[in-house]
Amino acid sequence: MSAELWQLRIQEANQADVNTDGKYVLYWMIANRRTEWNFSLQRAAWWAEKLKRPLVIFEALRVGYPWASDRLHTFVLQGMRDNLSALQDAPVAYYPYVEPKKDAAKGLLEALAADACLVVTDDFPCFFLPRMVAAVGKKLPVKLETIDSNGLLPMRAADRDFPRAHSFRRFLQKELPQHLANTPRANPLSGKSFPAADRQLIAHVLKKWPAIDADTLAAPGEFLAGLPIDHEVRPVETCGGSQAARRQLKWFLQEGLPRYAEQRNDVESECASQLSPYLHFGHLSAHEVFYKLTQQEKWEPDQISPKVTGSREGWWNMSEGAEAFLDEIITWRELGYNMCHLRDDYDQYGSLPDWAQATLAEHKADEREHVYTLKQFEQAQTHDPLWNAAQRQLVRDGRIHNYLRMLWGKKILHWTNTPQYAAQVMIELNNKYALDGRNPNSYSGIFWCLGRYDRAWGPEREIFGKIRYMTSDSAMRKLSLKGYLKEYAAGQLFD
Repeated sequence: MSAELWQLRIQEANQADVNTDGKYVLYWMIANRRTEWNFSLQRAAWWAEKLKRPLVIFEALRVGYPWASDRLHTFVLQGMRDNLSALQDAPVAYYPYVEPKKDAAKGLLEALAADACLVVTDDFPCFFLPRMVAAVGKKLPVKLETIDSNGLLPMRAADRDFPRAHSFRRFLQKELPQHLANTPRANPLSGKSFPAADRQLIAHVLKKWPAIDADTLAAPGEFLAGLPIDHEVRPVETCGGSQAARRQLKWFLQEGLPRYAEQRNDVESECASQLSPYLHFGHLSAHEVFYKLTQQEKWEPDQISPKVTGSREGWWNMSEGAEAFLDEIITWRELGYNMCHLRDDYDQYGSLPDWAQATLAEHKADEREHVYTLKQFEQAQTHDPLWNAAQRQLVRDGRIHNYLRMLWGKKILHWTNTPQYAAQVMIELNNKYALDGRNPNSYSGIFWCLGRYDRAWGPEREIFGKIRYMTSDSAMRKLSLKGYLKEYAAGQLFD
């Protein structure tokens, strides 16, 4: 990899030096929760080889994070199970830790860092992670590096946020080609030469903060029941971890992608990738998705169009379905990361474009025929059967079909007293129930419903003003939804 492009992915989170007398290199895995296609793990392995020290991989899960629940914990623990299996014969010490009660992990990272040469961690621009890393960096006595392994384009390749997908797409078409060859290694530990490690290296830490064991990771139900987290948000059928992620990717490339261009909005002919939870929790890398897609397409970088137009189609010179999917997983996904990286107010109503705030303010006092509370929304107690079905899908399955998720947000705006409250409702419900919530893409989708990344639309309407308008009646006319409404009918949830 080009040293200059590699440096775009590295950030120092403090001013401390490397402790050359340390016993090991510590990789603090907080967002890229995978053992393959991971720039962070690759960087940690590079340091271990350079310093001739063992490598310790520390993956932790706290209980005090916002919206902590059985659902989210289960998904993460399933990923830890896969990591434990993947690293079983690797020359590293893998230390998975799950906090049994709030603040039980206080002092744990500092104890590990005390014997480390340096700490490498993941650079994730959203949720509580940036604040946590910044706070930790001030406490550690050794260098703390954060590594960006989020997407194909390093977040620091852009020095501004973009108001529209079209303008970001134009930037991508200029900037991205030089980064396509700079990918993380499929196996970051392969071929590396550093001293082997086992947990005896951190025995004194394990005595005070025991690792979660393989049996608990395989069947975590009883363990989770004793944690101070939300037990009403139950686990879903979708399984977490890198193994499940690769099964889903294989299914999508074989079964979903051939239908993606024509049927991605067809709710009952499911062909969406459903990869977003795995990308969010770091169980799958966007680089791996891109690589396997290009392999299937028999595509080479020299097929890229030399014209920079910002168009969604024709630049990659792949199949129609592949180009449509790449626009989602690269343009739209990384557009959200771009904003979260550059703006602290990404989750605030005031981050909306001026035109959107102005038009919503002009219609703030418009009469609402229906107004619902957060509890009524959560319990799917609106007058609209289609909206209720989408909410039930979110509660039961941890997701909403992509097209209906947009409608779901638009109607929350329609049925709340203020657009500010609408944003709060969307954030609460999405982050509480969606597996892919608390992510830059989540906030892109929520605030798109209120005008972010969009333009003014006519005719001007009550409540919405110039915000793009969507209705359940229109969706019912355009889409086949009888089976969907039956699947998520009233009475199946909230008994």
